[in-house]
Amino acid sequence: MSKYHIIPKYIKEEVETALNYYPQLKNIHIEFKFKKNIKKSTMQARPTFDSFFKSKKNRKFLILISEKFKISDKEFSTRDIPTDIFIGWIGHELGHVMDYQNRSKLNLIWFGIKYLFSDNHIVEAERAADGFAVKHRMESYILKTKNFILNHADISQEYKNRIKRYYLSPEEIMVLVEDRNKVAQNLEKIK
Repeated sequence: MSKYHIIPKYIKEEVETALNYYPQLKNIHIEFKFKKNIKKSTMQARPTFDSFFKSKKNRKFLILISEKFKISDKEFSTRDIPTDIFIGWIGHELGHVMDYQNRSKLNLIWFGIKYLFSDNHIVEAERAADGFAVKHRMESYILKTKNFILNHADISQEYKNRIKRYYLSPEEIMVLVEDRNKVAQNLEKIK
């Protein structure tokens, strides 16, 4: 475990599994923290407020994890999510950190404003986070997470529609995997 990561004990293994797919984040300050409730989300990644006044290499990030989530008006503990699905969720949030980390201060502020007020920007941001996760070879976890949500009989159609609208579909993820593999094969041929 990196000295830069603050992880609650009871999710340490899952978070470290996801972090292993992102070696670039080894020396990036990231705190994983449970929160009573996150509006419209199970997890949320964001830079800390003081990061807006620091250089890119000294930024700190916070990944908030809702203590509970609802499936058809029944509340469940987020800690009870199956391991692979939890790892997929964390992998997606780490995709956001990858996206945020190379943005300028002004761009990061503008990004946040657009996220609050533009539905199209939410789609772009969420799909980018999924894309980062796939680029880092987390597609099996991301697909399990999507299938868990989209195929779970007790998850409301409203939440499923939100997932379909804002995030990459399983089919789009497979296209990204194929494209990534083709690029890797072409690079091998060049060598």
